[in-house]
Amino acid sequence: MFQNLLEVRPACTRCGLDLTRVDTGDGAVVPVLLVLGALIVGLAFWVEFTFSPPLWVHAILWLVVAIPLAVVMIRFAKAALIIQQYRHRSSEMGL
Repeated sequence: MFQNLLEVRPACTRCGLDLTRVDTGDGAVVPVLLVLGALIVGLAFWVEFTFSPPLWVHAILWLVVAIPLAVVMIRFAKAALIIQQYRHRSSEMGL
């Protein structure tokens, strides 16, 4: 379902740079999971101790918050890794 949101285009739409050899691997996922996990857990504790909602509210609320945030954060993290690969290891990209 989210696969198309996380794929890299084959070429840059502005300059035409070939992006087929870009390899970000899972490098973007680990920091996003750590930051997002800490943020969600902290907010869940705050909501629990401030409002004391039932468990079903937590289940719905944090799914609705976490999934879109994860997609957005992974897109930015993956773009940052592609930029760093272009700057520092451009030979691996065929440049």
